Amino acid sequence: MCGINEVMHKSINELSKGYKQRVGLAHAMMNDPEILVLDEPTSGLDPNQIVEIRDIIKKIGKEKTIILSTHILSEAEATCDRIVIINKGRIVAAGATDELKREAGSDYVMQVSLKHNNFEEISNSLRNVPEVNDVILINDENGTIDVHLACSGKKDVRPEIYEVIRNSNWILLEFHMESRTLETIFRELTREG
Repeated sequence: MCGINEVMHKSINELSKGYKQRVGLAHAMMNDPEILVLDEPTSGLDPNQIVEIRDIIKKIGKEKTIILSTHILSEAEATCDRIVIINKGRIVAAGATDELKREAGSDYVMQVSLKHNNFEEISNSLRNVPEVNDVILINDENGTIDVHLACSGKKDVRPEIYEVIRNSNWILLEFHMESRTLETIFRELTREG
């Protein structure tokens, strides 16, 4: 299952990091455990090796329960059926990725970067756009403020957001729509305050 037949004759020291990960998975499976706990199983692997390890984990997951511990949320999204987000030892969200996106209360996120120094003013103004559910501070350094705007609905509200920015005479540095990811949900659920 782990695809190590072609390197069985080699010492573990001779293997690439990807094959070492495969051998580690095979070793963990030797006693036929019901549950496997994997901590950052794709850390340090190249993109091809990551895909191979993900495929192995998915195969094993059809027969076994796998708990994958990772801070690489795209990895969790690509590999796992169910996600649990833990903040300071407490579960703050749990479910399938689609469920977490629905529960987070917005359909998409706008990233806006402004030359400005007052987050409160930005937040209060942009919250007046009806489809904007939340204004989340991402960065506030050197007179530049980066925010995520959690938006709901199918309507593209970029024109309305741009209108608020233009009418406020703020200097716009960056403005784009992001698809809703586990990373944005994680940041929203674990941010301070």
